[in-house]
Amino acid sequence: MIQLSIDGRNINAREGTPLVDVAHENGVYIPTLCYQKGKPCLGTCRVCTVKVGSAVVAGCTVPVAHGMQVEVNTPELVDMRKSLIESLFAEGTHNCPSCEKSGRCDLQAVGIELGMMVSRFEYRFTPRDKDYSAQRIMLERDRCIFCQRCVEWVRDEETGQKIFSIQGRGAQARIEINAELADKMSAEQVREAARLCPVGTIIDKSLGYNEPIGQRKYDLKSVREHALAGEQP
Repeated sequence: MIQLSIDGRNINAREGTPLVDVAHENGVYIPTLCYQKGKPCLGTCRVCTVKVGSAVVAGCTVPVAHGMQVEVNTPELVDMRKSLIESLFAEGTHNCPSCEKSGRCDLQAVGIELGMMVSRFEYRFTPRDKDYSAQRIMLERDRCIFCQRCVEWVRDEETGQKIFSIQGRGAQARIEINAELADKMSAEQVREAARLCPVGTIIDKSLGYNEPIGQRKYDLKSVREHALAGEQP
């Protein structure tokens, strides 16, 4: 066990535990989109940005160590995280009222938690075609935030091959699906892939608006409450 400081508060933790987990276990909320407890860190979304010593870092990538001085809720860091969320909304096309994942979407929930009303950045509405090629999965590409959860964690059980990939760079980047491998997935695996997606990009064709308003995940409990309770997105 080691001791570190988060926003001036001394905390005991097991050495090497991801900083995000330590913070949540001690009632300090750090938003995340690409991170999931117990899985390898991706560090792609940077929404968990904090300050460790003099360095601004992604909190999910940092294993805690003795004497570490961490800042989370300074005005500068709060605004930095909010601006990252606003940039994700501006880069894609996120029409929340018509999205199947509204009320279950991590991006939407974090935006609400951080007090986002409108993006400070110009909306790009980047056109990206939908992909219907797989039997059970539809890709709503314009919602993708390139967190890479599906790329790294969804694989063919027999070969270990990746089912999803990201092709292109910059504004031309888009999520792709190997339809042949996707068609081998069970209904349970498809549901898990859709659950892993923090937005509404991976859609299970067999489901639609299956949870009524008022009974959806983030209607019942905020993303902050889920995180501090150690529950997965």
